[in-house]
Amino acid sequence: MAHITFIHGIGNKPAADDLLRLWNRLLASGDGGIDLGAEGITAEMVYWADVMYAEPSVDGGSHESADTTMDLDEPELDVDSMSEAAASDEEVWMSSLRGKLNFDAEGDDEFTPPMEDIGAEFERIPIPWAIKRRLMKVFLRDVHHYLFNTESVPREKSFATQDEIRLRFVDAVKRGADREGPHIVIAHSMGTVISYDCLKRVDDCPAVDGYMTIGSPLGLDEIQDKLQPGWSRDDGFPSERVRGDWVNVYDRLDAVAGLDPAIANDFRRGGESTVMDVHQSNPGAWRHDAGKYMAGALFREQLSRMLGFSDV
Repeated sequence: MAHITFIHGIGNKPAADDLLRLWNRLLASGDGGIDLGAEGITAEMVYWADVMYAEPSVDGGSHESADTTMDLDEPELDVDSMSEAAASDEEVWMSSLRGKLNFDAEGDDEFTPPMEDIGAEFERIPIPWAIKRRLMKVFLRDVHHYLFNTESVPREKSFATQDEIRLRFVDAVKRGADREGPHIVIAHSMGTVISYDCLKRVDDCPAVDGYMTIGSPLGLDEIQDKLQPGWSRDDGFPSERVRGDWVNVYDRLDAVAGLDPAIANDFRRGGESTVMDVHQSNPGAWRHDAGKYMAGALFREQLSRMLGFSDV
């Protein structure tokens, strides 16, 4: 009937099959759940945690949890193996993104989204800075390694990070293209950067019928800069490989997406804003959780529509 290609986000994860089962279970849970198996919908997880992490997570986490046990060393720039110009470019990029993430802040302050007038539902997030800093370190490292195609040797095998993950995503989309449609890509967090990069910039990536991004950092200038050539503000929509809608679901208090959550103005199609930005308020303190996004009524309404279940 339909097929979904999932791709996970930053940080370590359980083994690939376990993660796919977990996401399927989260999507089916609660009121308005979508049971893919019962609906005859197939799904595959694009799994890339093993490109950066030595062992799968054993905590069963479904998301980029700050409590997930992982190696949190910041990425080191191997300037000896780069030209002076390349090393300088990488250092400037890292410094800019670190500053935007308020990475060097000290103390136990609470995160306040850098936005004006976000409405009556605003609340300060009760997450200690030490935990948020761990998340930012993981995010900074993972996005750096991918966008700069850094060499990674997590499990006695060397990877060129971007090359390897691109290959995995494109192969999964090719398998999805062989199935009955519609074929929808659902990407979370860092997975939105990877999937967009492939859908916009990789020539042999097949087209899909719909695209959903959740908890996405694609609004950040530093990420957009590294998606060139290919991305531009007036023609950033991956029209050649997304035949239908692009729905971007965000929470303004998501520590990753909240820096610039609405992206329609940055990914236009022929100068027109066509990305559907959907603000969904996730429960609790930790808003970046993939499971919370997938449990949300607005996310499920849009996915049901894209799968042809409703006209929402």
